Amino acid sequence: MNRAGKTRHMTTFAELGLSPKLLKALEKTTLKAPTPIQEQAIPHIMKGRDLMGLAQTGTGKTAAFALPILQRLAANAVRPQPKTVRALVLAPTRELALQIEESFRTYGANLNLTPAVVFGGVGQMPQVRALSRGVDIVVATPGRMLDLLNQGCVRLDKVSILVLDEADRMLDMGFIPDIERLCKLVPFTRQTLFFTATMPPEIKRITEQFLSNPVQVEVARPATAAATITQALVSTGGTPALKRETLRRLIRSADNLQNAIIFCNRKTEVALLHKSLVRHGFPAVALHGDMDQRSRMAALESF
Repeated sequence: MNRAGKTRHMTTFAELGLSPKLLKALEKTTLKAPTPIQEQAIPHIMKGRDLMGLAQTGTGKTAAFALPILQRLAANAVRPQPKTVRALVLAPTRELALQIEESFRTYGANLNLTPAVVFGGVGQMPQVRALSRGVDIVVATPGRMLDLLNQGCVRLDKVSILVLDEADRMLDMGFIPDIERLCKLVPFTRQTLFFTATMPPEIKRITEQFLSNPVQVEVARPATAAATITQALVSTGGTPALKRETLRRLIRSADNLQNAIIFCNRKTEVALLHKSLVRHGFPAVALHGDMDQRSRMAALESF
């Protein structure tokens, strides 16, 4: 792999070569200046290079690939044929797929490009109808994408850009065989963008198999937290009740706390903690894999 050299510090998105229509859309977002991953990745992606990005959640990697993809597709404005896709983004979860698709809609507000999102757990007919007309960008989870391919609802022979986001999470979730099948179904000449926070051997093998002479950009050491995250270790008692008491004390003592996400290692513990927080007067909602999609989306919306 070629490793990208250090670039000079860029203070604006205009210096990265983004079009006036993209810059106008960015003015309405919270993005005011490029993050390191955006500064390093955007110029290479706009040149059509394959890219291997080592970046954690919170580094701005969605915009790092969404902005140059929008610019490249808009510069070659051809109407997609029925059932075809021009850019395919694969993500490990429904929630991430929805978030990425929303980013494409926000950044591409002034462009005549059509995004769509495809994921399981919901009825497929709205997704089938969207794909039937042909779309510029599809953000999809691997399983549902393969289902629709097998049913003849979508074609991948017109894909010019392929993105694999959070590849290490897809490995943990058992999606690598699906990823390999999808990578083999898109044209060999496509541009491939690969983002991961860690580089286990299986992920390294996939990159060597499906990326062509990629540029590598790295904004933090693998398996480290993003620079925007402050970590702290809090001592507490060993029983679940004492842990919940400590958590309530931390929440009450936090300055200017607006939102918080609390992770548990079991779905049953999520349910138990949720009930406990509500019982103590906290406006909490639960979110886990046993909930149906409507309930999960309602929880995210209320958050």
